[in-house]
Amino acid sequence: MFRLALPTVSVLVVQTLVGIVETYFVSSLGADVLAGVAVVFPVLMLMQMMANGGIGGGLSSAISRASGAGRWQDAQMLVWHGVIIAVVMGTVFAGLILIGGEALYRLMGVKGPSLSAALAYSNLVFAGSPLVWLVALLSAALRGAGDTKTPARITLLGAVILLPLSPILIMGWGPIPSFGVAGAGIAVLIYYLFTTLLLVRHMRSANSVIRLSIAPLSARLFKDVLGVGFLSAIGTVQINLTVTVVTAVVGLFGPDAIAGYGIASRLDYLQIPLLFGLGTAIMTMVGINIGAGQKQRAQRIAWVGGAVAFTFTALIGLVMAVYPRLWLSLFSDDHAILAAGTSYLQNVAPFYGAIGIAMALYFAGQGAKRVLWPVLAGTVRMVIAAVAGWVAVTQFDADLSSLFKIIALSAFVYGAMTVAVSFRIGRSNRLATSTKA
Repeated sequence: MFRLALPTVSVLVVQTLVGIVETYFVSSLGADVLAGVAVVFPVLMLMQMMANGGIGGGLSSAISRASGAGRWQDAQMLVWHGVIIAVVMGTVFAGLILIGGEALYRLMGVKGPSLSAALAYSNLVFAGSPLVWLVALLSAALRGAGDTKTPARITLLGAVILLPLSPILIMGWGPIPSFGVAGAGIAVLIYYLFTTLLLVRHMRSANSVIRLSIAPLSARLFKDVLGVGFLSAIGTVQINLTVTVVTAVVGLFGPDAIAGYGIASRLDYLQIPLLFGLGTAIMTMVGINIGAGQKQRAQRIAWVGGAVAFTFTALIGLVMAVYPRLWLSLFSDDHAILAAGTSYLQNVAPFYGAIGIAMALYFAGQGAKRVLWPVLAGTVRMVIAAVAGWVAVTQFDADLSSLFKIIALSAFVYGAMTVAVSFRIGRSNRLATSTKA
């Protein structure tokens, strides 16, 4: 599990650190720009998580189950089906955000200079949506076939290029003018174009564990991918819709509150690469074992992975709850921004462990082609955090700290429900096995 997870975890941590560095340089442009980027970030993460953990997870699951069952031709054909899905979904996302982005960001609470900054960054990044989806699904195909090192090496190389490119385009350097917040968007576009070209080149070569080639389209294979992928995508939509609504509610407390929440909640997203790397390893191992008929071994893999995820996310949460300024002071020294960020971390961070184990078991469900209950647990989380949070603030005049307590409750319930359902499913499978024996 760790051999499969480590390459993905390593490169995604580097990518996330690059994003943190980008945030640092963007923050130098002022609170309005920081607030503008803060509202774009959850929408961008929605697309990336849908592509990687949603539809990409469905593709990885289909390929791993086909490999475990010895259906090698299906595994090869699934790659081309992934490319078709990537182009379609990327084009749809680009159209939706380019047309409706301004209205969306207004609903999320920004206006004036903050809205202008949001649009300057968003329009550039989402114009490259098809590239984002191609990188996600080509990488997912390789991981589903058991090759986590190649997509890790390629994305790491792209991140190394992005690291100096982003601040140069944001701040300017020598003959290169300062593009401000638009420079961050240009850098992201260049990164995804570069990474797409390298992935296509590798997967067209004889060295690839699974090849990219044009194949006849099959409704059966689309169903195998999308049967898991659409439910998983709904789960990612729920997570990010929750963040979007919460951001809008926080916006009612002013731009300083949005900026503080945006900085603090970046720590939530910092854990996603760790959970995604571990989760894709869990998903691949579970999928191969399910395909091979080894259900009990698949269950053991799921619980071991869940325990690991809980441990490291819980430790991160406890440290940040006690010492929130270790993180927050990296981005701002404004008292109001720090106060909002501190309140968030002190209330929500202690429950990071619940989110960690829930996400690990969600990835295990992808591998087993059983994601309905983890998605339903995410629905309950969304209702508590987004709906109850909105009502508490708008109807009962709850303060910012109370809103963050509601978010913490939603995380706890999410973790508890996912664990309980997973335990019940595992117990039912063991009883069924015993009865057959």
